[in-house]
Parts: sequence; C-alpha cells; structure tokens
Amino acid sequence: MKVKRSFAAIVLGLSAVAAFAQTGDDTRQVKEEGTTVFKPHWYMQVQGGASHTFGEGKFGDLISPAVALNVGYQISPLWGVRAGLSGWEAKGGAKLPTGTSIYKYNYLQGNVDATLDLSALFCRYNPTRVFNAYALAGVGVNGAFNNDDMTALYNNGYKPEYYWDCHKVSVVGRMGLGVNLRLSSHVAFNIEANSNFLSDKYNSKKGGNVDWQFNLLGGFTFRFGKTTKKTEPVYYDPAPVQPAPAPAPVVVEEQRQEPTAAVVQVEPMQQNIVFLINSAVIRPQEVSKMDALVQYLNEHPNAKVVVRGYADKETGTPAINMRLSEKRVASVLKVLKERGIADSRITTEAKGDTEQPFGSAKENRVSVCIAE
Repeated sequence: MKVKRSFAAIVLGLSAVAAFAQTGDDTRQVKEEGTTVFKPHWYMQVQGGASHTFGEGKFGDLISPAVALNVGYQISPLWGVRAGLSGWEAKGGAKLPTGTSIYKYNYLQGNVDATLDLSALFCRYNPTRVFNAYALAGVGVNGAFNNDDMTALYNNGYKPEYYWDCHKVSVVGRMGLGVNLRLSSHVAFNIEANSNFLSDKYNSKKGGNVDWQFNLLGGFTFRFGKTTKKTEPVYYDPAPVQPAPAPAPVVVEEQRQEPTAAVVQVEPMQQNIVFLINSAVIRPQEVSKMDALVQYLNEHPNAKVVVRGYADKETGTPAINMRLSEKRVASVLKVLKERGIADSRITTEAKGDTEQPFGSAKENRVSVCIAE
C-alpha cells in the first residue's frame, strides 16, 4: 500500500514539473518597433519669380519681377503659420489716344499666412514624401511707392480718378497653392502661386472692383532643428497560459455536516488589445488576450465587459482618431460576439485621442477591455 502511494506521489510531482516547464517555454515578449513621428519646427522660404497686376494692356506687358522671404513655424503635420515680406515692381496700362502706355511703380508688402499641408490631410503624414502640396490664406499690408511713370502721364494731361504720387497703403487679402519637393530632411525646392486682392486705388485707376496681383514664385524651403522624432519600442507580454492543475488525490472522509458555502470574490480582468498605427486589425499576438477574456466571461456568466477604444494624439487629427478608435472597438466587439458573448453583456465606448490612458503613443493605440 505504501509503495502505491509513493508511486502516485512521484507521478503527480513529475506532471507538475512538466506543466511548469511547458509554461516557461511559451513565455516570451512581443516587440512593436518604434516609429517616426512629427515634431514642430521652424522653417524659412526664399522665393523669386514674376508678378502680374491685372489691368489694361497685354498680359506679357504687365509682368514684373518679384521676390519674397517667409519665416514660418510648422505647428502640426497639417497646420503652420508664417510671416513674410514680398515686393519689387508692379505695372499698369493707361489707354491714351496714341495707344496703351505701360507705367510701373514699386511696392513692399508684409504678410501673415496660415498654411494647410494638403498631402498630410489626404494621404497622412509621411516625413520622407517627395511631393508635399500646401494651401495658404492670409492678410497683409501693401505699401506702393515710386509712381513716377504715372506722375509723368498725369502732368501730360492723363487724369485718372485715383491718381497718387507719393505712396499708397492698402490692406491685402491673399490665398494660394504651393508645393515643396523634398531634396533632403532639411531642404526642399519650392514652387508657389498666390493671388492678392487690394484696394481699387492700387494702380491709380478706377475700375469699380478690387485690384488683383498674381505671383508665381520659385525657391527653396529650409527647415531648422529636428523635424521628426523616433518613438521608443514598446514591449508587451502575452497573457500567461496557466498550467494544467494536477489531479487532486482522492481522500475518503467520514460523513460529517457540510459547512456553509463561502462567498467567492471574483477578481476583475483587464486585457489591453494593442493595434498598429492607423490600424484596427487584431494582430495574431493579441489573439491570446482575446482568448483569455472570452474564457473569463464563459467561466463567469454574470460578468459584463466594457470595451474602450483609444488612438494616440501624436498622429492624425481628432476626427480621424475618433473614427479609428470606433473601428478598434468594433473589431474587439466582433470577436466577442463570434465567440458567443451576448450583446447585453458588452458595453462599448470610443474615446479617440481625447484621453491617453498610457504613457506612450504605442500603448494608446489600444482597446482596453475590463470584465467584472
């Protein structure tokens, strides 16, 4: 009898050791690589080209040289602001009995513009993209001077209603489109077209509408400092696999009165289902977490689960991140329902990037599932 008991004890011991060894072999870390994200930075644009002031005369006769210098700050992948100076020469045409006479004058204009990165808006942020289009809108003040050609025409009998001789100051509204062609991480070739609308008195002539000046400029954009940063890799431990319990020994006891059953306190479970950037697909390494969550809900039929979706605020816009967190919640919800968990036991919330429950961007691309 003693031999049989010793043999049974040895078998149970070996089973426990084998189960522990198997669990240890399966324990490993899953690594998510760091990514490159946007960092706010200063930049400068040096531009030169041609301007055209709309008026009487042939198109080519009204083209003048123009230059511009802008200093800006890129606040986010989408939005930036810049201040600049532009100017040189403008031309107009006067209809005389002898024909059209072209006159020129100089100007200097200060601008403040807001810029919107169209490539990042429609194709998401990519620091190595070659073609980066942007739109601009802003206001400025234009100071025109050296109106000597018009003064000579005025003294010879041509009397335009809005003639000015010394200087003319006008408020300017402006808008335009541009593109930066990436040459390196800090230098890009720049092309920009913008239109400026000013007071009707800008070209000394009454037209009954605002005066328009168009600029086509080329040059370079220089970015200063670090424009991107590398996020640290994040490591996640898969949900541990519990070893199979050893069979309990059979104990024969004398019949006695059953004690009152103790109330078992059920501990809540939390599983963090982590997603890749701009993705709502549950990765294979996250499936074990879903398995553990479903097993918990099956073992505790009265338990309910809250699924909250998040997105990191370092990438995308609030609207995009809200939709992304909704999709992540939907992915988790789909798995739970496919595994037989009733709708009545599931509550869902999409947080977007309004809340950041964890300390890094990687961890905040997540659906947090809390069952209790």
